[in-house]
Amino acid sequence: MGRRKIRIMISSRCDDRFPATGEGQTTLTAIRRQLKADIESAAIFGKEIFEVWINEDEPSEPGSQDSWDLCIEQAREADLLLVLYNGNAGWCLNKGDIGICHAEMMTALSESPGKVSVLSLLAEDKQSRPSAPQDRRFQVYVDQANLFRGSAAATVDGVLQEARKAVRESLLNIAHQGAREVKRSRYNTGAALDWSRLDFVTRQAAMRNVLSEALSARGTSASEGDGLIVQLSGKKVLFRPAAIPAAMTVAAAREMVGQPFLKDYLAAPQLKGSVAGPVHVIACHKSVTESQAMQLLGFPDATIVPGSFGIYVADNIQKIQLCLIANCRDDSSTRHGLQKLFDWLSQTGEEAHLIERAVSRSKIVGAIAKEAVRA
Repeated sequence: MGRRKIRIMISSRCDDRFPATGEGQTTLTAIRRQLKADIESAAIFGKEIFEVWINEDEPSEPGSQDSWDLCIEQAREADLLLVLYNGNAGWCLNKGDIGICHAEMMTALSESPGKVSVLSLLAEDKQSRPSAPQDRRFQVYVDQANLFRGSAAATVDGVLQEARKAVRESLLNIAHQGAREVKRSRYNTGAALDWSRLDFVTRQAAMRNVLSEALSARGTSASEGDGLIVQLSGKKVLFRPAAIPAAMTVAAAREMVGQPFLKDYLAAPQLKGSVAGPVHVIACHKSVTESQAMQLLGFPDATIVPGSFGIYVADNIQKIQLCLIANCRDDSSTRHGLQKLFDWLSQTGEEAHLIERAVSRSKIVGAIAKEAVRA
């Protein structure tokens, strides 16, 4: 029985024009289809060995959550990821999030850096390059990853030629090193390496700053003291960001956050009018388990739900809520983890329960704050 074909995913915007300016423009969709046909027709000893995935061949609606999840899964499972990079991060659900092209590349790099190849399609005219916040974040991320091979392609034929080179070199690289060896270098390059060089205090500040910035960019958000008020389903909820700058097993790092809900009464002045909460969002530099989440809460009798973002914890008596975002290794992974949390809340209907608990928590916090004043 023959092995399955080598899976290649092409990641890029679809409707953008190439070249960005000048004559002879075509869409990236047309180029992606041409690349798919060109690569899949390649054969070794008379046998075709590649299958190419592009989202144009899938039924999901562009810009939908189903489409997002499908693209991320394909980036994770692909043997090779070929990125046609023009500086555009792709669509995103909120302006504080990362774009789909950014997320695809980050997912593939976290799984196996050796399988990612980037073909530069950047316009020579820097004024015409994408400049939205998510695009600038993507451009910084790609620069730090430093994965370019060769010069920027200026024509469609140039793109095809550079793509052939990239596929050949990536295939040789994986064959020589082996998939297991390639996966060993998951977090030792780029921005993740930069964060690993930081001391605990500086890294914690960087993680918390990214959380705060991403939260503040979610639609009608506003800063309030050391928290951020985010509007969910028409209700204002106070989120308080924090960060554990090393593994949860490292006591010194874990104790930098402690049990933040014990000081919730200090947030009473921020719970003005109809503001509910607080809800604690904690960026964890490495992974987090359900057992560790229980230890942070202090008792096991609570709602503890693992997800692709990390762990969600809710105490149904005191209405304490903790959102632990796992593997916040750099700016992009932190934003993506927070993004996946809000996606999960929306998709599962848990957002309504979060709001309900937050409303109750604000009443409890107010009562404790009054008693603290009397004491």
